[in-house]
Amino acid sequence: MKQRITYTHLLAAVLTTLLVVAMTLAAVFLLVKVTFTIAEMSNPMFRAAAVMAELVLGAVLLVGTVYMATHLAVRIFGGGTPRAGD
Repeated sequence: MKQRITYTHLLAAVLTTLLVVAMTLAAVFLLVKVTFTIAEMSNPMFRAAAVMAELVLGAVLLVGTVYMATHLAVRIFGGGTPRAGD
């Protein structure tokens, strides 16, 4: 069964794409800024802790962006709830 794509779906897809691109760019710029800040630290112990925190932050931001993109795509183009036999 073909699903008919309406203007609302098309607009939602374009807005979702723009949102995901903006979120990804914001995450990358934030991580670059944090990297430069960490590079200026003089205490090696604080620098090591900051690098670990940056790795966790980067993973959370970028995985969160992928999750958001996938979630929105399923919400926009999902066919509804699947039947028991599918």
